[in-house]
Amino acid sequence: MPVVPRSLEIQGEITAIRRDIHAHPELAYQETRTSDIVAAKLAEWGLEVTRGLGKTGLVGTLRKGNSLRSIGLRADMDCLPMDETNDFEHRSQNPGRMHACGHDGHTAMLLGAAKVLSEKRNFEGAVHFIFQPAEEGGGGGKAMIDDGLFEKFPCDAVFAIHNKPGVPLGHIVSRPGPLLAAADRWDIRITGKGGHAAHPHTTSDPMIVGASIVMSLQTIVSRNIDPQDATVVTVGFFKAGSAYNVIPGEVHIGGTTRTTTSENRALAQRRIKEICDGAAQMYGVKIEVEHRPGYPPTINNAEQTKFALGIAATVCGENGVRDNVKPSMGAEDFSYMLEKVPGAMVMLGNGGTEAINLHNSRYDFNDMAIPFGISFFVKTVESFLGEKHAG
Repeated sequence: MPVVPRSLEIQGEITAIRRDIHAHPELAYQETRTSDIVAAKLAEWGLEVTRGLGKTGLVGTLRKGNSLRSIGLRADMDCLPMDETNDFEHRSQNPGRMHACGHDGHTAMLLGAAKVLSEKRNFEGAVHFIFQPAEEGGGGGKAMIDDGLFEKFPCDAVFAIHNKPGVPLGHIVSRPGPLLAAADRWDIRITGKGGHAAHPHTTSDPMIVGASIVMSLQTIVSRNIDPQDATVVTVGFFKAGSAYNVIPGEVHIGGTTRTTTSENRALAQRRIKEICDGAAQMYGVKIEVEHRPGYPPTINNAEQTKFALGIAATVCGENGVRDNVKPSMGAEDFSYMLEKVPGAMVMLGNGGTEAINLHNSRYDFNDMAIPFGISFFVKTVESFLGEKHAG
């Protein structure tokens, strides 16, 4: 059996915790009930518990021996602001709140790993179990770092699991380098001169300017980015006007840019500004551009990715592991941790093509994946903090 036998023995217990968290989802920086459950379990199993990093975040630490080596394992705890349409018993009891991204499963699997490792202690050094708030847009990973996460809990490497619908159960996939994209938002506000639709020559029509900008933005990817680099520039809204016979005075355009390298991230931001500056001069209008950086790209360390997938092969078998998954244009704030400490995120199968996708109102984490996630974390620790690991 490739999974750790103890992970199967505690699967029912960990599943019950997962479903309880699923039924009581909490938004970013409001995960008080969830963090209370996590803290109580960690303390029960003999871990040192430190709370208050990133407001509702916490770290459980397990130590053995005198080795100075250490490893971090991370899970996220928050939910999404949406209603759940499932009808099973553990569906969300909080209106407008739902674990539609599987953070309940991530938290439960890391708790399961803490329980198993606290019993076995087959390692030398320190394991830091990082339970992070506010991944869904709140930057909880950065908040924990700003509160001294890696100063208080130094890590030689850090690892995380994210579930992935579309990947078969019992499979783990990843890749070295960019795994997920940076997610930035931008606003373009055009101020022209409105007027009567019958007399356009007396106006400076911002609608024409906006339409030109929307089309020009599409050349950023097609004409400025290497075709082999994944980049997306998407216009999310175009707000202007309220009447059939009035040319409005203002236009507001908003959208998102997704890039997998810091170079393309900077290039896209620069080109949006250049396109707008050029349009302002061409059409004689005022254009303001506001760029709002989001999460940086999630970039896996090559050495630690190879190590993690080697561990995954002992859990899932050689045929259950791939190292060439395509980068996702979604974003993850584990990226902040990877900027500070070498490490890797792996994607754990949540079911094949029949699985409901993330951020869907009928999504649910697959409890059959729990032993695989627990086993990956446990074996990662035992190998990384074992005598034979030299990296």
